[in-house]
Amino acid sequence: MSAIKFILFLLISVSFSSLHAQNNKAAFFDDIMAFKKQDSLTPPPKDAILFVGSSSFTKWKSVQNMFPAYTIINRGFGGSSLPDVIRYADDVIFPYQPKQIVIYCGENDVASGNVDSKLVAERFKTLFDLIRSKLPGVPIIFISMKPSPSREKFAPVTVQGNQIIKNFLWTQSNVIYLDVYRLMLDAYGKARPELFIEDMLHMNQEGYKIWQAALLPYLKK
Repeated sequence: MSAIKFILFLLISVSFSSLHAQNNKAAFFDDIMAFKKQDSLTPPPKDAILFVGSSSFTKWKSVQNMFPAYTIINRGFGGSSLPDVIRYADDVIFPYQPKQIVIYCGENDVASGNVDSKLVAERFKTLFDLIRSKLPGVPIIFISMKPSPSREKFAPVTVQGNQIIKNFLWTQSNVIYLDVYRLMLDAYGKARPELFIEDMLHMNQEGYKIWQAALLPYLKK
């Protein structure tokens, strides 16, 4: 093989390998890399409150402004389910050594259509036990899965999953189960559409104000 052909062969091989690696990246790999880049450019604060979970946190762009007396790190990555948070715990939880952890996740698990209430609760327990194994003394708040109008058909699984998680957390210490589900219902027990943006899944500022008021008494100074 001539030198030119060999160089061309190497270039093709490297390009193919890079494409193969890109196509086989784990879900949300790019989101995690973006967090790492952000941390390298601006070192995250110490002794902060960590928000971790799915898109309800990702889209909470005003979270720091809504809790001005607290230092917050937001590591929500949109579309994630509990196994995703578990997979990336070494990237989005433990490096920050937070003084408190606030979790919102599980709704996407249920909305996949193949996860029942017991399984979503078991996934949460796995995440909880993982956190406790490495950060045994850190207070945790779990925000209940919310009632999204666009996912009304999953409401029975969501309600039961919330209840199983609540029952589990009653047996644990240094943890808060924060029930936002009932706070977002109208007098007829339906999700209030005025709390959501057009997709009827993600919240607008009025929805986040409900979460703000519910969370504030439990955040650690």
